[in-house]
Amino acid sequence: MSELKPKVYKKHNSFDNISSRIKEAVDYQKMRSIRVLRDYHDGKIPIQHSIKNKSNFAEILKRVENDLTSEIKDPLQSRFEISPFAAEEMYTYSDEELIRFFYHRYRYEIFPQNFELDNYPPALQIEPSSLCNYKCVFCYQTDSNFFKKTNSSMSMMSFEFFKEIVDEINGEIEFVTLASRGEPLMAPDISKILEYSNGKFLNLKLNTNASLLTESKIHSLLSGSVKTLVFSADAAEEPLYSQLRVNGKLDKVLKNIELFRTIREKSYPNTKIITRVSGVKVTEKQDMVSMEKVWGGLVDQIAFVNYNPWENIYESSANGQTKPCSDLYRRMFVWADGTTNPCDSDYKSELNVGKFPDLNISELWQMRKYTNLREAHKSGNRQLVHPCKGCAVV
Repeated sequence: MSELKPKVYKKHNSFDNISSRIKEAVDYQKMRSIRVLRDYHDGKIPIQHSIKNKSNFAEILKRVENDLTSEIKDPLQSRFEISPFAAEEMYTYSDEELIRFFYHRYRYEIFPQNFELDNYPPALQIEPSSLCNYKCVFCYQTDSNFFKKTNSSMSMMSFEFFKEIVDEINGEIEFVTLASRGEPLMAPDISKILEYSNGKFLNLKLNTNASLLTESKIHSLLSGSVKTLVFSADAAEEPLYSQLRVNGKLDKVLKNIELFRTIREKSYPNTKIITRVSGVKVTEKQDMVSMEKVWGGLVDQIAFVNYNPWENIYESSANGQTKPCSDLYRRMFVWADGTTNPCDSDYKSELNVGKFPDLNISELWQMRKYTNLREAHKSGNRQLVHPCKGCAVV
């Protein structure tokens, strides 16, 4: 009997299907990118934004240019390419911003493939709220024994605490996501958090189920800080929507997103925000046709992402997976209470590497415990690590 192959979930670029209003963007942005990179190397594009301690800045940009211009593809060599999502985002950047984008995007895309590391993670995922008002069937929140208000590790991030994080990473990390285990709009200080973020990141992304959108929160989201706004919705009709997003009501979410569109068109017609309805594909009942029919006129993009078969990795048997987890080199998570973690599949933080602000983000990223975890994955010994041995993410 042949061995069963271990489950594999490619968390990065995990889209099952995607629909966008902008077509044929990749070819245009590739040509523009080559021109901008050459102008930068010729000294025609000065970098105005703070670039802290980036000794590898010029080297990374030269690697990007080489990858985009080379006609020869080495199958054994990681190569930077422009994805459709990245191409659409690139329309929102000036030439100077595009240079900074390449530096951070290259590290985000290629460092995990080459097991490269520098002083800061390419992306930081910050959790404004540990708790959520939904209990989606595909989410960690179904563990009701852990995600409850009486659990001391469940909390809301204060503005003052968030400010400490931003003050350190400003100029170091340009890709920040506000979301993780909980619903970010539950955080009482979310409007102040968004206001303070304004102008500090190339791409501030926020994921929300949209059930708590209000007029004031919509203005906070549209006032300049958020670049990518993801409305999490997995169906376009009832009862499927509420069967998947338990405690949710489709009509309420639909009205909230319609209000968002109205305010956007009336008060922020020139905003560079990109909106997306994104669902987790868990059943064949979900289809792109109905999603586009209902959501297509309200947002810029519609997508399904593949379901991550997490199934409580703490109790799962070893699955035989030996490929390293790419998140170990791509992003770090900061929970609402300051606990830092290598991933959110480990939602109980058994792999936590320390707390902010006891240590700063750079120190936490390079902790010996973190290094040992990376080495275990890289050397093929993932199956010796709990709970990584039962996880499918690569």
